[in-house]
Amino acid sequence: MRIRYGLLLPAVLAASGSLAAYPERAIRIIVPYAPGGNIDITARTIAPGMSEALGQQIVIDNRGGAGGTLGSDIAAKSAPDGYTLLLGSTGTLSTAPPLYSRLGYDPIKDFATTSLVSNVPLVLEMHPSIPARTVKEFIALAKSRPGRITMGSSGAGTTNHLSGELFQMATGTKFIHVPYKGSGPGLVDLMGGQIDIFFDQLSASISYIQAGKLRALAVTTLKRAAAMPELPTIAESGIPGFDASTWTGVVLPAATPHDIVMKVHAALAKTLRAKATQDSFARLGAETLESTPEEFARFMRADLEKWTKVIRQAGIKLE
Repeated sequence: MRIRYGLLLPAVLAASGSLAAYPERAIRIIVPYAPGGNIDITARTIAPGMSEALGQQIVIDNRGGAGGTLGSDIAAKSAPDGYTLLLGSTGTLSTAPPLYSRLGYDPIKDFATTSLVSNVPLVLEMHPSIPARTVKEFIALAKSRPGRITMGSSGAGTTNHLSGELFQMATGTKFIHVPYKGSGPGLVDLMGGQIDIFFDQLSASISYIQAGKLRALAVTTLKRAAAMPELPTIAESGIPGFDASTWTGVVLPAATPHDIVMKVHAALAKTLRAKATQDSFARLGAETLESTPEEFARFMRADLEKWTKVIRQAGIKLE
């Protein structure tokens, strides 16, 4: 026993020292979408505060593709040492499992939760040339042009896409879905008139709406957005109960030591409590959602159950 103890003690001390010293180098946050969209903006909003709290540089690593599942899979399979974080969201942690029959990761089993970060309403927006200024007018227009209205999204199966599918189910309309690799490229085409409408996160589109480059009709949440209180909700525009939004949260590979997870959580919580962070999110039409790791895990399970029901009812499946 003494010999074993003598052999194990250095390793135990080394591991303890490693945990105590964390972090010793730059940390990357994987954003599983292209630059310019809501998830990317959110990551860049929290990165400075987390960098200051942890004492190391935070590097944003955009890994877009496959509706956000490519980058999420990379994060799930990364070394569980605390140097790779994932900014997860509705699209990658709640809707991907029922959408993909061969998903490379399990959002519940393969990730350790830290805290929720933000919640962002989506907005039904369109090119200014579309002759509709209210949701009711737009529904009437869409029904008069079945299968002719083009709807962009940040990728097949993303929250943007599913919100649009939910809208079609609720209104009896039919659009042509045009998926992009991230909402950034889609917004460029929307403003250029190559597509007609987009259900996009308000945080990514608010500046274009305010500049008159896009026309917003309504937000997708049950209550109006504080950043644009003049916009009605879809629910109050004639579709009772309509509710869709994009939440984000920071997760790590499941085997990451608990002490490291809690250090990341503490840095993130400190960042979210900072007035500068809250003001930045408010300007983007988002609200902060600080939580404990346990609260985040419960929230994620409930949201996964909700969207699984919607996706199965709609009969949507991706490969």
